[in-house]
Formats: sequence, structure tokens, C-alpha cells
Amino acid sequence: MKAMEIKQVNNTAKGNLKALEGGKEAGEMGYTWAGEDKFIIDHTTVSPEFEGKGIGKKLVIEVVNFARQNNVKIIPKCPFAKNVIEKSEEMKDVLFKS
Repeated sequence: MKAMEIKQVNNTAKGNLKALEGGKEAGEMGYTWAGEDKFIIDHTTVSPEFEGKGIGKKLVIEVVNFARQNNVKIIPKCPFAKNVIEKSEEMKDVLFKS
């Protein structure tokens, strides 16, 4: 079985991360920039055949790493991403505090 790969597409307004496994799209997370220093996670979806494999959490971890590398904060509007980030002490540093 091929390892999962996560590809990111980012532009000045929006971006997304796609989890690919064996050439198939396993999951996707979309975000929208809210200024230069923060972005909003709009949604996280996982294809039904890949549910329960931790794909959504891997996407959250990847976007948290992206935020840290770029010194930006996250506003998680997506309930799934919000839940994962808020439950993990290690990820709370990237949350935007208004």
C-alpha cells in the first residue's frame, strides 16, 4: 500500500490540503485567508472509503505545521478541525485569539 501524501495549494485568498492515498483523494481541508497573519479553516472532508483512518487529523496536523512555519494563526470554523486543535495542548499555540 502506498504511503499517504498531502499536497497543499495556497494562494493569496484561499488554499487547501488534499490527502492522497494510492492516487485517490482520501480527504481535503479548505481554508480562506483573513488578512496576512491568519486564516480560517472552512471545512474538512474525508472520503467515505477512508473514514476512520485518521486522515482528518493528519490534515489538521499538516495545517498546524504550515501555520507555525509561516508564523500565522488559525481560526477553525470547521467543527472537526476546531475540536482536534482545542483538544490538543500542543496545537493551541496556533489558535487566533481575538
